[in-house]
Amino acid sequence: MTRAARPDASRLLLQRVREVAATVVDKQDRLDGITAEIADVMAAEVCSIYIRHGDNRLWLTATRGLNQEAVHTTALAVGEGLVGLVAESARPVNLSEATAHENFAYRPETGEEAFHSFVGVPLLRGGLVVGVLTVQNVRPRLYATDEVDALQTVAMLVAEVAAAHEPPGEDIGEDLRPVRLEGRVLNAGVALGTAHMHEARLPVQSMVSGADAAVEIARVDQALDEMHRALDDRFHAADLAGEGEHREVLQAYRMFAEDRGWLSRIREAVRGGLSAEGAVVRIQEQMRARMRQMRDPFFRERLHDLDDLSHRLLEHLAGEAGRMQKDELPGDAVLVARNMGPAELLDYPRERLRALLLEEGSHTAHVVIVARALDIPVLGDLKDIPAIAEGGDRVAVDGENGQVFIRPGAQVEQNFLHAMQMREERRAQFAVLRDKAARSVDGVEVSLNINAGLLIDIQQVAAVGADGVGLYRTEIPFMVRSRFPDVEDQQRLYSRALDLSEGRPLVFRTLDIGGDKVLPYWRQAEEENPAMGWRALRLTLDRPQMLRQQLRAMVRAAAGRDLHVMFPMVAEVSEFERARAALDAEIDRERRQGRDAPASVFAGAMLEVPALVW
Repeated sequence: MTRAARPDASRLLLQRVREVAATVVDKQDRLDGITAEIADVMAAEVCSIYIRHGDNRLWLTATRGLNQEAVHTTALAVGEGLVGLVAESARPVNLSEATAHENFAYRPETGEEAFHSFVGVPLLRGGLVVGVLTVQNVRPRLYATDEVDALQTVAMLVAEVAAAHEPPGEDIGEDLRPVRLEGRVLNAGVALGTAHMHEARLPVQSMVSGADAAVEIARVDQALDEMHRALDDRFHAADLAGEGEHREVLQAYRMFAEDRGWLSRIREAVRGGLSAEGAVVRIQEQMRARMRQMRDPFFRERLHDLDDLSHRLLEHLAGEAGRMQKDELPGDAVLVARNMGPAELLDYPRERLRALLLEEGSHTAHVVIVARALDIPVLGDLKDIPAIAEGGDRVAVDGENGQVFIRPGAQVEQNFLHAMQMREERRAQFAVLRDKAARSVDGVEVSLNINAGLLIDIQQVAAVGADGVGLYRTEIPFMVRSRFPDVEDQQRLYSRALDLSEGRPLVFRTLDIGGDKVLPYWRQAEEENPAMGWRALRLTLDRPQMLRQQLRAMVRAAAGRDLHVMFPMVAEVSEFERARAALDAEIDRERRQGRDAPASVFAGAMLEVPALVW
């Protein structure tokens, strides 16, 4: 009869594995010893470790119970077999009859045909699956929840050991050649500086608690209290005092710091035998793995915030040691990161930052909105940049054309410096001409306006001497919120936008959503041609309440002032007429209710659909 795992398996596993990792020098012997200890504590006939190599395959690297001849011979692709399924999903797989599962892949050299039950858990490090830990038994059985939980806990330590295990014959050398990367401009600007790798991973001295769980939970609570106070102080700093969407982002972030589900999972992990730091890391790794699988930008952004908060909590648990990294920042730092939370950016001294380079990122990412408020150039979609760049590398950032030069060389750097100087000279020339009338050589006056998507953009009108805002993209503020803003919320936003324009014309474009512009709380069916399909005005005409609410908010915000409204993606004159009728109806509604109407109303359409011309 198959024995059950020992009581309090989580603590015992952590203790045994930690002892092996600390005392055994040879890397292979260390992994072999770990599988033996896990098999013993879990009362399992088989325990195996598969490590993910550069070929993206999972190689059997150590085992207790399978044929030793299969070690370093058997390999499974990610998604292949049960081991590959664990790696692909980054979640445990628990089966009483492994051979009955559709993903089961038979490898005769392992001799595993005798074993029925199977449980596999991912080895997570930095949110990446670096391997898989499996346990098998001859008799069919479904492993209990606490047993799977114990394996997930010990998998954190195994992942650290696995990360240090170099595959046989695999030589990874440094490549220090110059590299040019293309990305997406998220906030324009140019910079030349020194790469600083944003490492959101602090070394944890002890994953296992040597104290009572209540003591560790008290440490978590104290660190949380310190973190909350520090966040409140930072968010009220002078450089963030101005109004704008960045304030809403930071307020939402502060609310996440009180998330009960996140905090309860950390405390539960402590009760399972982990130290305060170990519990935070475990929950953080699980969130990172899920984040990599999510496609919804809204939920990915929320998970990024929780990932940021986990790192911040680790810093407070570590005390001053957790803050040393920021003190080592060079004076001309170009931050390089996979992604960042908004508060992480605020940890760095603004006067030392030259630019921010992200492997991910979008215009509505919280860190990008805060960076725009601080006037920091940002480029995103820079594939593999955390792996390509190294701390101390010289980096030239062309935030006008969306390109980055890593290790550019003396000549390229000199040329870039010259280009930066020329750019500053042109800006100085433009500043002299800023207040001069824009007039063609034949005497025709030309109105120069800026485009805006956030309140922070409108503040540039006076700085560049523009006549006004020719296009205010109202969908951008919608995209950074967790719900559809009601009339009152929209009215406050549009009123503030008009205030910032200081009497200059500001043209509101009604919602242009659909296609590649997706609201996080909006589910839209797939189309063959989403760019020209059900989007923008067509969508809001089919959802008249949405259009009427937005127009009502604009009318109220512009009471006593001029109101300029532009309707996007108009394909037929009848569409414009219906939209204009909705605008007129809202103006009449305000007058009937005794409210002030706009002083004057200008309505137009964007000429962007060929059918409107032909």
